[in-house]
Amino acid sequence: MATCVRVVLLGLLTVGIPSSSSEHFKVGDPVPVYVNKVGPYHNPHETYHYYSLPVCRPQSIEHKRLSLGEVLDGDRMALSTYEVKFGQDEESKVLCELSLERRDLDHLRRAVEELYYYEFVMDDIPLRGFVGYLEETGFLPHSHKLGLWTHLHFTIEYNDNQIVFANVSTKDSKPLSLDDVSGKLLVKHFYSVKWYLSPLPYEKRGERLRDKAFFPKTLEIHWLSVINSIVLVFLLTGFVVIILMRVLKNDFAKVRWEPFVPLCCCSFFQLPPLPFPPPPPTLNASNKPWKSY
Repeated sequence: MATCVRVVLLGLLTVGIPSSSSEHFKVGDPVPVYVNKVGPYHNPHETYHYYSLPVCRPQSIEHKRLSLGEVLDGDRMALSTYEVKFGQDEESKVLCELSLERRDLDHLRRAVEELYYYEFVMDDIPLRGFVGYLEETGFLPHSHKLGLWTHLHFTIEYNDNQIVFANVSTKDSKPLSLDDVSGKLLVKHFYSVKWYLSPLPYEKRGERLRDKAFFPKTLEIHWLSVINSIVLVFLLTGFVVIILMRVLKNDFAKVRWEPFVPLCCCSFFQLPPLPFPPPPPTLNASNKPWKSY
């Protein structure tokens, strides 16, 4: 039993403590890009695997070994098909071509309308962006436009042989319209990579990442929803109390209240009556009862 406990604790420590060694690259070395998760921007705790969307994916999905903190954070890292090499720029490289069915288009439209964001990971740096483009303008006339970003631009900064910052954007690209598409749609995805030399030391890259936060520091509280929930709770509680009071009132009306009859009507120390008469006395040979001395 003790041996099993030691093995479990050792496994947790091994998984929970990430490696503190920094990654060093040479020019031309592949830099793995992992796809992680997608979810609505206004609810970061609701996340799904990136490959749950109809996107470019490898034939065999290879997942990354995660630490305990990454597992608790809901990460689902898997290797992507982006080919990024250290120090080498890429311009409008084709990622893949997809033929989207009607079901896939409906899935993408729903993701764009709910402002889904995606998260990639490059050298332990999270890269986030929006899946698509949503435009709603005016009341009369009202316009509702949906678009899908098909060209991603990676901007990577390095110092010596280490990556100090990375970002993904949709620079100088137009979204692919998802409006008025009923049948199949052929989609071609592209990506570009641009490397920049940075004077920022590797030890201070965490400060740069904190300054470029994707999510707001304080999430907006929907007070109208909170008030609505409180009012509903009070109304339901009132209805339950009224129903219970009516039921109890009817039950009390059916009960006949009789005066209390005390159980002790005589002397408290009087012996109770015997359940059967006492046995007759025992007689001797002269038909006289025995005397006890």
